[in-house]
Amino acid sequence: RIPAQDNPLRQDPFFRRFFGDQLPDRIPERKQMAAGSGVIVDAEKGYVLTNHHVVDKAIDITVTLKDGRSFKGKLIGDDPGTDIALVKIDAKGLTALPWGNSDNLKVGDFVVAVGNPFGLGQTVTSGIVSALGRTGLNIEGYEDFIQTDASINPGNSGGALVDLAGRLVGINLTSCSAILGPSGGNIGIGFAVPVNMAHSVMEQLVKYGKVSRGRIGVAIQDVTPDLAKAIGANVTHGAVVQQVEPGTPAEKAGLKAGDIITEVDGHAVRNSSDLRNRIGLMRVGNEVKLTVLREGRSMSVEVKIGEAPSQTAATEEEGGPDVLADKLEGATLKDNNGKGVQVAGVEQGSRAWRSGLRPGDEITGVNRKRVHSVKELKEAAGDSSLLALNVKRGDANLFVVVR
Repeated sequence: RIPAQDNPLRQDPFFRRFFGDQLPDRIPERKQMAAGSGVIVDAEKGYVLTNHHVVDKAIDITVTLKDGRSFKGKLIGDDPGTDIALVKIDAKGLTALPWGNSDNLKVGDFVVAVGNPFGLGQTVTSGIVSALGRTGLNIEGYEDFIQTDASINPGNSGGALVDLAGRLVGINLTSCSAILGPSGGNIGIGFAVPVNMAHSVMEQLVKYGKVSRGRIGVAIQDVTPDLAKAIGANVTHGAVVQQVEPGTPAEKAGLKAGDIITEVDGHAVRNSSDLRNRIGLMRVGNEVKLTVLREGRSMSVEVKIGEAPSQTAATEEEGGPDVLADKLEGATLKDNNGKGVQVAGVEQGSRAWRSGLRPGDEITGVNRKRVHSVKELKEAAGDSSLLALNVKRGDANLFVVVR
């Protein structure tokens, strides 16, 4: 389902000149067919791994196998943060791809990409691992991509990246390549989600139907040569703790600003993104052992994983009516220290975006009622079909009306 959106022709002076008011303001919601790829990872249970964006907003999912059989797919769960989704089919005689270990990959290793490019059907391309741990592409929330020169085109999303032993080492993406190659075609730079990350997400989706993000409560940044020299640390990798939030697991464990976290459960931490990925994919309540460098001394710190703030209005745990999640669909809301509700993010094209909310806005009231938290916002919204939000944006105060 493609949501309604503003008509781009209304913004073009040429079309406005000749067609004027004949051009509609909005392009109505519509349905379309889409194609992607998937990987059978459990033959007995019929589990198929794919990308979140392949099945996002899907009304019906059909899984077609190499032998021509087609089955109706049921979405078990998906995780936009890692762009992973799990689909189940009721089928016999399946063959699962064995799991590999993406941590063992090295730059230069040969890999094979399997998928359904442009809807042509099962296609295999080959290449090498061009780079590991790619971040900063601003595609998904948790970035640790494998880069490969194996040809990955539209339709390959959700397909398998396989090593030469026939083991699954990654789930292919095309959304990243689209930024680097505006035409949408292959340019020799493709990306995949590491299988270890995908497997961790899948385990939570099978057990809980969703992914609960872990956190320890620190603000971090990368270790750079200049920074390491300035604080007298002889390290080339890791994450520097900038700030420890009060009352969080990090504070209770004794972490301090200036600490350099170099390992998580014995695994080396490359940078701040690597640490965020590892902690974020751990189950809430588990204990993690951090290796910390403090004033030149290495020490071990055990931290209990806490729960990250809810990612959307629809998943806030305080409860409340569903009307808020519906009206503010696409907005990420969080409490702002009792001052109001902070809009941490808004998905472009979503209902919240179309209503006028923007990242950084602070909601202080709804329907003439002062609110100090997400819980109060839900209670004040009630089941009203019209929300008049008091919004503070920078130094300005404005009303945002949500229908």
